[in-house]
Amino acid sequence: MRIGLNASSLLTTPNIEDMRAHATQAEQDGFSSWWLAQTGLVDALGMIGALASSAPSLEYGTAVVPTYSRHPSTMAGQALTAQAALNRPLALGIGLSHQPVVEDRMKMEWQKPMGHIRDYLNVLEPLLETGTANHDGTYFSMHYEGPRPTEQKPSVIMAALGPQMLKLCGQRADGTILWMVGERTIAEHIAPTINAAATDAARPNPRIICSLPTAVTSDPDSTRAAHGAIFELYGQLPSYRAMLDREGAAGPQDVCVIGSEDEVHARLDALAAAGTTDFAALELGISPEDMARTRALLKERG
Repeated sequence: MRIGLNASSLLTTPNIEDMRAHATQAEQDGFSSWWLAQTGLVDALGMIGALASSAPSLEYGTAVVPTYSRHPSTMAGQALTAQAALNRPLALGIGLSHQPVVEDRMKMEWQKPMGHIRDYLNVLEPLLETGTANHDGTYFSMHYEGPRPTEQKPSVIMAALGPQMLKLCGQRADGTILWMVGERTIAEHIAPTINAAATDAARPNPRIICSLPTAVTSDPDSTRAAHGAIFELYGQLPSYRAMLDREGAAGPQDVCVIGSEDEVHARLDALAAAGTTDFAALELGISPEDMARTRALLKERG
């Protein structure tokens, strides 16, 4: 299981030089990948393009960019431009977002998820692959042919939790990126579903990228309480709630990777045994000492 970092906690006080320093240190510490969510007013793909000259051995990825806010042609253009700037692998993580976010915050109509994402991929994938699109769909359509800034195709990673989305991911995408999903759910639901779909489509097993808040600490109760408050929303959104229920977790804090060095090593071992191919740690200790201990352990694993 490869170990990377989820830098999305830096988005609370976004600064490009802080992002650059974080990515550079991640490379120096031996991590395999660096992930950034699309939230607020920081463009994740734009940030990755801006960091192209930093940490040249790192894989950069988005975790994730919502599809509702960008036509697939816009997504393709931004991803190809970032890919051209990097001139090395880019993992384009995309996801539907959530019905309350789309309707209440964005004031858009929530579409049938499977129809939406199938149409999206039917435009996005050929644009990434060849610079052409020839699709008439219910939700997205496009007829276009034009030059690309690079012939390197970003890998497409999908946020997938439900059975139908996981099957589509296994059939069409290079992997899935998970948030707030524990090892029991990966072993019993995520890995079997996505890998079976890939096998049926005569494709290799996709990547299963698990991202979780992580803290090595001598005060697990306080850390767990802090994580529970920070990530409370994820226990209320239906798609995450369903995964927490599968895990037998009361709330997000119960799947966060929290504990002593031995306990965190054991959780990481369990995630690997469950079928996780990549772990993207969002480092979140409640003290500078905890942050240092967390980085030291992850660096050792990386």
